[in-house]
Amino acid sequence: MKQMTATQLNDYLKTGVSPVLIDVREDIELEYGMIEGAIHIPMQSVPGHLNELEKDKNNTIVLICRSGKRSDQIGQFLEQMGFTDIINLDGGMNAWATDVDTSMTVY
Repeated sequence: MKQMTATQLNDYLKTGVSPVLIDVREDIELEYGMIEGAIHIPMQSVPGHLNELEKDKNNTIVLICRSGKRSDQIGQFLEQMGFTDIINLDGGMNAWATDVDTSMTVY
């Protein structure tokens, strides 16, 4: 699994690529903001969504959480399930709020 800082991810997204962005935080955490275009699948729900994610098994998937720890766990799980191009947002939404979109709240 690859790791990207918030700045690297922001630069990557500006190139026009369209990875699948999956935010694995809990519902209540979304009030602090989301990266535009991300879909929300809470961490505990990811296994139940494998069938719908199957179409993206060979596409780039970026995983997002608050700090990068939960998304890293989900990335490892998806790799075990055969997903081939996983990127974890290192530092999560807190890094995004600090380094990219300072209108968001660090929590």
